Amino acid sequence: MIGVTSAYYLAKAGHSVTVVERLSGPALDTSFANAGQISPGYASPWAAPDVPRKALKWLFMRHAPLILRPKADLAMITWLVQLLTNCTNAAYAVNKQRMVRLATYSREQLELLRLATGIRYDERTRGTLQLFRTQYQLDAVAKDVEVLKRGGVLFEVLDKAGCIAAEPGLANAADPFVGGLRLPGDETGDCFKFTHALVQLAKAEGINFRYDETVESLATAGGRIEAALTSQGLLTADAFVVALGSYSPSLVAPLGIRLPIYPVKGYSLTAKIVDEDRAPVSTVLDESYKVAITRLGNRIRVGGMAEVSGFTCDLPVARRRTLERSVDSLFPQASALADAQFWSGLRPMTPDGTPTVGATSVPNLFLNAGHGTLGWTMACGSARVLADIVGGVEPEIEVRDLGVSRYGYTARTVNVGR
Repeated sequence: MIGVTSAYYLAKAGHSVTVVERLSGPALDTSFANAGQISPGYASPWAAPDVPRKALKWLFMRHAPLILRPKADLAMITWLVQLLTNCTNAAYAVNKQRMVRLATYSREQLELLRLATGIRYDERTRGTLQLFRTQYQLDAVAKDVEVLKRGGVLFEVLDKAGCIAAEPGLANAADPFVGGLRLPGDETGDCFKFTHALVQLAKAEGINFRYDETVESLATAGGRIEAALTSQGLLTADAFVVALGSYSPSLVAPLGIRLPIYPVKGYSLTAKIVDEDRAPVSTVLDESYKVAITRLGNRIRVGGMAEVSGFTCDLPVARRRTLERSVDSLFPQASALADAQFWSGLRPMTPDGTPTVGATSVPNLFLNAGHGTLGWTMACGSARVLADIVGGVEPEIEVRDLGVSRYGYTARTVNVGR
């Protein structure tokens, strides 16, 4: 999704664009079956002040929202240390504020795109409900409410009855819950369907898509990128945008750019609805399990968890059981869970939660990567910001804290053999 939206907005800004994709089509990797929510108000970094304490408890939980499978991987260790350094009140406030800023702008851009093109993707504009099973969770929402107030985001703090009024299917919940935080302006939609539809619009703008082709390295000359060396040969251009998700760091590392993005694995189930009255009408975020339960047309998408385990896409049955536990306890008998499609994807996550969007110290090299769990939420806004920066146009929002320079790294340009 990030690559396709980047290409589309660049083309609309007047650029001639070629997209190189290692797979056989669009949205076949991390964008294939994500949770489906577009939730600017819930744009929050995983690095929160209470995460170190919670992580210790999660290690011993059967249905843990965070799973750590450690290995001898320096990149993993470095990233985890950086994540922990962001687990302070001050860092959380800064990171959440800029994430909400970009996510809110992105929702506005998506709305404009929808109005201009009529693009369809099982979209709904029925809000998002963050559901709290315990009073402690409900009481702890105060700090997020303050951020929402400052950002001008509409919200409602609901008791149990209010949650059922917003999501009638919760009247059948098998497990107790005490209340929730609802953002009525949030949306849902199928990221896979959106990306495929946008590809068709992009082709109409003259964008060239080259599938089954891998970018292997970037060749430099005179302090700039001269060409991309791909599995099909050399590709020259005036400017290059790296939007390779979790694979972005390895491509720019030879240029001396240390991009702190690491794959954080997520899982999803997609099941057909069998009882409309018991199904969700939009998205319910199960705070206890960090799982999103989303209505996508005649399907329910259940997605979530964060597993730090490197570049692996295996499908442990224990993770499926967690997703089933969450949706079946809140919306029992709503969907055909036994026949659900089980999937995993590698979310490209930065330690502070904010993606890296914009220029680098290499003049014609740009980044749009590291969106973590919020690629769908931030895609259109990130792409619009990127297109403005590439074109030398002043973006409509503050973007100086979105670039890789915020990490204090200085790139050294090296000549890469061709």
